[in-house]
Amino acid sequence: MKVTVHRAHGLRFIIYTQDHEPAHVHVRGANGEARINLLDGRLMTNFGLSAPDLRRAVAEVALERLRLLAEWERIHG
Repeated sequence: MKVTVHRAHGLRFIIYTQDHEPAHVHVRGANGEARINLLDGRLMTNFGLSAPDLRRAVAEVALERLRLLAEWERIHG
């Protein structure tokens, strides 16, 4: 199951309930998806997310990192 934990700039930030460590979010845009590590803000994978959307996603994770980490903990225990 997936939980949308944040929306910004036309992007959805998703945490899957049966996902693996390290703590990360999946970011979906109109044309792709990326995974961003919540511990260090680094890009893990990118499957078609445009460069501008990717920059927005990384910046948004940096701004919301503590809240997104709290959501990861809430979902994964």
